[in-house]
Amino acid sequence: MTIRVLVVDDHPLYREGLRSAIAAMPAIEVVGEAADGDEAVQQVLALDPDVVLMDLQMPHVNGIDATRMLRTASPRTAVLALTMLDGDEAVDAALRAGASGYLLKGAGRAEIERAISDLAGGAMVVGNGVADRMRMWFAAGSRACPATPFPDLTAREREVLDLVARGLTNTAIARRLSLSEKTVRNHVSNVFAKLGVESRSAAVASARDAGLGSANSGSGPT
Repeated sequence: MTIRVLVVDDHPLYREGLRSAIAAMPAIEVVGEAADGDEAVQQVLALDPDVVLMDLQMPHVNGIDATRMLRTASPRTAVLALTMLDGDEAVDAALRAGASGYLLKGAGRAEIERAISDLAGGAMVVGNGVADRMRMWFAAGSRACPATPFPDLTAREREVLDLVARGLTNTAIARRLSLSEKTVRNHVSNVFAKLGVESRSAAVASARDAGLGSANSGSGPT
């Protein structure tokens, strides 16, 4: 049987490259493409693919939120996170959202082909680098696997980051949390430093890839 694949990525050239690579794989075909998570959910409902190759960093609806939605909308469809992100938070968030596999975009064609076939057969797949890190988690015990995203952040910093990822300004966050704007600015600066980012947009992208900034995250509705 032919394995039906949906490619989800906001970069047209990368989607084109994946489509070309998959065209050379026997018994696997690309049945559609999507440029963001919302479109991915629509395409899955319309096309009923066996496997979705899901980027995590996308505008509008990111790959983490889309994966979470697909667990409800189309439980039979397996999601393979295919991303540049190799941090523990991103891996943890993707798997918690319901992804059945995690590969980095540097994976070769043979590894991607094998992952698609394994996921279509009901297996779970992680790339070599991710697998090594997961083995370290398990070897070190459950404390090595983060139960919450960005464990270096304080609870208040994580709460502020969640609201930043929802699109709130510092003024709105200050009102929401009953803090001064100066205190919020200090929290935001600390978050940037701990995440190693220099802009609000970069912080938002990292937060959303880790599952923050959605209706299901911990700060309540906006």
